[in-house]
Amino acid sequence: MTTAEIRPVTAGKKQRSPWWVIIGAGIAGMCAPGPVSLGTLGLFVLPMNAELGWSRTQVSAGFTFAAFGMAIGLVVVGRLLDRLAVRWIIIPSFLGYATVFALLAAVGKDSLPLYYTLHFLVGLLGSGTSIPFSKALVSWFDNRRGMAIGVMTGFWGLGSSLMPLLASPLITLFGWRGAYVVLALLVMIVATSAVSALVRVRAERSLRGRLVKEVVDARSASVVTLDVPGLTFRQALRSRQFWMITLGLGMAGLTVTGIQVSLVPMMVDRGIEPAQAAFLLTILGLSGLVGRVAGGFVIDRVPGRIIGAVVVLIPIAGLLFLRPPFAVVAVAVAVIGLALGIENDLVVFFITRYLGTREYGRIVGVIQAAFLMTSAFGPVVFSAAHDQFGSYSTIIPVFIVGLVVSAIVILLLGRYRYPAVRGFDQLAAKDELAAAEILSEQAGREGNTTPAAEGAQR
Repeated sequence: MTTAEIRPVTAGKKQRSPWWVIIGAGIAGMCAPGPVSLGTLGLFVLPMNAELGWSRTQVSAGFTFAAFGMAIGLVVVGRLLDRLAVRWIIIPSFLGYATVFALLAAVGKDSLPLYYTLHFLVGLLGSGTSIPFSKALVSWFDNRRGMAIGVMTGFWGLGSSLMPLLASPLITLFGWRGAYVVLALLVMIVATSAVSALVRVRAERSLRGRLVKEVVDARSASVVTLDVPGLTFRQALRSRQFWMITLGLGMAGLTVTGIQVSLVPMMVDRGIEPAQAAFLLTILGLSGLVGRVAGGFVIDRVPGRIIGAVVVLIPIAGLLFLRPPFAVVAVAVAVIGLALGIENDLVVFFITRYLGTREYGRIVGVIQAAFLMTSAFGPVVFSAAHDQFGSYSTIIPVFIVGLVVSAIVILLLGRYRYPAVRGFDQLAAKDELAAAEILSEQAGREGNTTPAAEGAQR
């Protein structure tokens, strides 16, 4: 087996704190397709409608094609993530999606199919700008994993709030075509710089991009294996936790996404002024940002299945109070946003605690793709209910029942299969190879577990 070498840290030079990885991943993630492409899409609707003559629905449909492309890409990226170094995935993904995003400036009146194709490619190529960051964080943080994930996704949420504020004046100054190009250049410069300077996986070594399973510690000339505990993808598919996580959190994502897209027209229908209804989206975003950070702090201290069940039930309270006056609606929306933020933290946390990190990329890629496709149906279901019955009220009880079922499913996840290793974060920050040895020993013990014993654990 080919091995790579890890040399000792130069005397007098301290190893960089893993928290810089969070900062780098957070800054780069602010430039991902979510904040930059999808987050600003609404601002391009009117100018493109005026110049190209496309309907608002036609312009907005770019989101659907991007989501479909990203769902496919996540599965592919997940497989690559278990084989390639993260930078070999993240940097080409940012450069590729940014290039395609800039090409949106070239669409003309008769090129609607090209417009949809480019959005599909934005999602497909941009799929490598999310889950590789979570792998990097998971490698460094075990005891404070929830907090690390929460801070990183908090940056991403901030990006979703800031990018529209940046895109609006760019459209005013350079037109919508120029704004696409400027935003693409921003992605290329900021994201690639942050990743190159700050983001890396603990003890990760590669040869021409391909990961190696052993490293030589130059301090002792000993060989250290880089195995990590966890289920294979096939084992994960046979575990009840895989399906419980997918179905439990997937239902919550479908509901919250449906609310998010339908919120403004729903509230206008119920008597809220259009300007106030639009401001509710800001409340939703800010509360989601708080939920991401606060949720990470709580998840490290309270069993995730309890937090998950509560988070899934929280939107029910919001759904029941989405009625005037505006103050009541604002509080209800804030509650829903808070739940949405915490839910984003739970996905990666649940996967690593119940399914491990042995084939993390493949597992998280499939689950995230399933979440994305499920969430895409939320707005469709809400809109279809309104078109059929003339009101959103008829579909809300159905979602409430679904959320209750999801909460019960999450509550039944059971105890963590892979709980945090005491003192791991401090050890990893000081000696990444020593941390690797602990995980390798744990993986070795797991390898000796018989199928019967494994089944008994489930």
